[in-house]
Amino acid sequence: MPAHVDGQLQQTVHAQGANLINPDRMWHYTEGLRNWNPIWQGHGIRVLPGPSSLWLSPGGERLPYPHAPGFDTLGTLTHITTRGWPYTWFVLNRAVIKKEFTLSGSEQNLDLTGRDIRATLGRVGSRVSPSVQAFMDKGEDFVVRDTLDELLRGMADLTGDGLLDPEQVRREIHARDAALANPFGKDPQITALRGARAYLGDRLVRVAKPGPLLDPQSGPLIAVKLNILTRKTLGGLETDLSARVLGDGGQPIPGLYAAGEVAGFGGGGLHGYRALEGTFLGGCLFSGRIAGRAAAGAV
Repeated sequence: MPAHVDGQLQQTVHAQGANLINPDRMWHYTEGLRNWNPIWQGHGIRVLPGPSSLWLSPGGERLPYPHAPGFDTLGTLTHITTRGWPYTWFVLNRAVIKKEFTLSGSEQNLDLTGRDIRATLGRVGSRVSPSVQAFMDKGEDFVVRDTLDELLRGMADLTGDGLLDPEQVRREIHARDAALANPFGKDPQITALRGARAYLGDRLVRVAKPGPLLDPQSGPLIAVKLNILTRKTLGGLETDLSARVLGDGGQPIPGLYAAGEVAGFGGGGLHGYRALEGTFLGGCLFSGRIAGRAAAGAV
């Protein structure tokens, strides 16, 4: 979000006597990138990943199930932050990134926002999308190399913190590729991606055909340094069923109504601790309608 979307309106109204509840309910993403072409300072982009990438700690250990790409954001967030990791890694290849990387932001999806049918159909083709290719070419969180040795050196050079164990990464990649070669294997991530491809829509545009990461035909190899991306608070100003802001003793503050994000999408925490973008929008629309009708009735 831009720097001016800072939550200060909640704090200002709270300082005037309004109840602010559920401030611990936050939404973050675990797959954040630094935008190579930022619109505002600190502009982050989120990767909406498919299930095939190998997710590694800063040291190179594979994250345990169910902490796999696209599975459980808040569970993986807890796993990462309680260990104090400053970042994590995706390791994948061109075949995977072509099929499975979608980037957040309307400016990253001009085929959809521009309603360009031909460009949208290109997502089924063989080339990496222009927005993803731009990050591969220019993104400071991307390491793109032809060989595993080169990739490991690039990952270590990118961070410069000495945390990466190249041999551990090598073991994880070989173990993953070996598990993939076994049709009766029980690796839960591989089982999930095979299951996902049973759905035609995912098979066409979302989940890459299972294959070894080290397959030269699927290269180059890619490592992506992932940052924690702050999205929004799910708490907010407490309101009653008429969207009136409540103050001391649960009494409504005369003439003050709240709707949308400042009210935690309705009532100061409508979603609990989990939500998705579509439900954010619904809470804004619904609480806005309630507030508008209540204010109109009051006058």
